[in-house]
Amino acid sequence: MTEQEIIEKVNMVFEESFEKDRALLKPDAHIFTDLGLDSLDIVDLVVALQKSFGIQIREEEKIRDIRTLQDIYQFIIEVKNKKEVSGS
Repeated sequence: MTEQEIIEKVNMVFEESFEKDRALLKPDAHIFTDLGLDSLDIVDLVVALQKSFGIQIREEEKIRDIRTLQDIYQFIIEVKNKKEVSGS
């Protein structure tokens, strides 16, 4: 899966699960202040991302640093790369 495909899939999660307009989905968009998600939405976001990408998102330290869409893109890219390298 390419980085562009990951970005498109993450954006689709925001469009479908949170009814966010595609125009708002820019890499520097802050998920709390710009996109209006709250702490409960984050749980739904994690579940939606896990389903979309077939990955398990664990309580990693990096998750706490996620603030923007770019952070999410990068996190998913790293998780997918680790999964491919390990063959899981």
